[in-house]
Amino acid sequence: MAFHPFMRSSVNTQVIVKLPAWRRRLLLIAVLLGFAALLGRSIYLQGIHKKFLQDKGDARYSRNLVLTSQRGKITDRNGELLAISTPVESVWASPPDVQIDAAQTKQVAELLNLKLDAVKKKLANSEREFVYLKRRISPELAAKVMKLGVSGVDLQREYKRYYPAGEVTAHLVGFTGPGDKGAGDRGLEGFELEKNTSLSGVDGSRRVIKDRSGHIIEDLQAVKVPQDGRDVALSIDLRIQYIAHRELARAVAAHKAQAGAVVVLDAKTGEVLAMANVPTYNPNNPVNIKGKTRNRAIVDTFEPGSTLKSVIAAAGLESGKFTPETKIQTAPGHFSIGPATIHDSHPQGILTVAEVIQKSSNVGASKIALALDRQFMWNIYNELGLGHVEGIGFPGEASGRLRPYKTWRPIEQATMSFGHGISVTLLQLARLYTVFANEGELRPVSLLKLAEIPVGQQVFSAVTANHVKDMLELVVQPGGTAVKAQVLGYRVGGKTGTAHKLGDHGYLDDKYVASFVGLAPASDPRFIIAVMIDEPSNGAYYGGTVAAPVFSTIMADTLRLFAVPQDAPNNNVVLEGNDEDVKEGI
Repeated sequence: MAFHPFMRSSVNTQVIVKLPAWRRRLLLIAVLLGFAALLGRSIYLQGIHKKFLQDKGDARYSRNLVLTSQRGKITDRNGELLAISTPVESVWASPPDVQIDAAQTKQVAELLNLKLDAVKKKLANSEREFVYLKRRISPELAAKVMKLGVSGVDLQREYKRYYPAGEVTAHLVGFTGPGDKGAGDRGLEGFELEKNTSLSGVDGSRRVIKDRSGHIIEDLQAVKVPQDGRDVALSIDLRIQYIAHRELARAVAAHKAQAGAVVVLDAKTGEVLAMANVPTYNPNNPVNIKGKTRNRAIVDTFEPGSTLKSVIAAAGLESGKFTPETKIQTAPGHFSIGPATIHDSHPQGILTVAEVIQKSSNVGASKIALALDRQFMWNIYNELGLGHVEGIGFPGEASGRLRPYKTWRPIEQATMSFGHGISVTLLQLARLYTVFANEGELRPVSLLKLAEIPVGQQVFSAVTANHVKDMLELVVQPGGTAVKAQVLGYRVGGKTGTAHKLGDHGYLDDKYVASFVGLAPASDPRFIIAVMIDEPSNGAYYGGTVAAPVFSTIMADTLRLFAVPQDAPNNNVVLEGNDEDVKEGI
């Protein structure tokens, strides 16, 4: 059959379109550049920019939970708790994960006693992944919050400090405050501050993945176990501490004083068995505490007055120039040194050295001091620790003041014999009297419980120390300035002190510091107690009237509490005379 040009062929014809070479090359380059861009982006995201992406992912699903360590306990010498951490809960939220309606927001605010606007503001802070709603609430209250079922809100276990003895041991133990960013307590005062590092321990951690509802899905790494803090045992005996605080508070109130402090020492070991201060505060709720947190027995200094006459008597005996029976003319009751005049409250006439201490004669003490080489006298004061910190490791410990002997004028050497022109802390004063309790050996003091008796420093000979101890017994007997310091059934020795307070322009005529420091039983001293009453304003202000009775009550209770054998009959207390008889030169 003939072929017609318009007849459609039954055979498929394949049309091949061939691109120009330059277009093929351009297409190939474009494809290669696309692969290169993808490869570069992959390298950038998985290599160079990897941490940014991981952080973003972790911020949404990964959480680093702090496992709070438990702060160490503080106890007294017998294991009685003075500070302990109790478990509490802190409510926190992750704002990006929070799903909460208006009713739940109001309920959360009411349960946590927060303002509604404050809760809304915290939960709306999408720039933060972790915010506290309320820290340190009771587990019961925390359970009520969690019962609301708010996504993105969770609990963190923490510990709150509790002080069982409250205001009785506040100045020693101190208190804590919450640390930053979920950290445990940090010490703010007292031994909580001084021993903060060892008490705190080390927090642990747990890194987990959480879902949008805040449920833990997986642990990302091994848990870092928290290390609890170490316990601290103080030297104080809580029973004596209660007694000392009670009697001091009564005395401060009765004499309308500004403040007061008491130190009770173990005469053999130098351990502080009690240290009380008034006014005080409640460490469980430390609010409105300005001016009340100072441990006055350690950080405040004062002029000790006649309590230092025992030292000048010992120095005189140690020099060889005096004996207990050496007679000193104190008439007519005053003694001029240049333009200055030293007075006695009662003119006495001729007194022995022992009677100078018993009657608390300023004139007699001054004449003993002026008979001594001033460097010799300074050396004794210095060896007794005056002008030095005790090194007991307590925040704010004061050194007191002892001027260099080369600057002393005769009047200054004389007045320092009866505790003027020199300043001490109450703890220094109590420690000083360990030389008379231990045959001339000065013992170091400690606020921590000791495992063994420390070695002291020999300042006076045993003969000198025992002579002065006998003189101190005369002070509390009829005719002395501290008959109100007597203790039924025990021989007691001690010394009163009354000093004018210093103001901006010299001594104040109507403001005093009354003090007493003593030991018992005098036959073999076991305890030393120092009492200081600041600015008594209810009429009486002499140490023998204001401070000595506090010593008597605390010492009596302490001796009986420790069952110390009596060294005197039960009729030994003889209170003769009146308040005029307890006057001392000031």
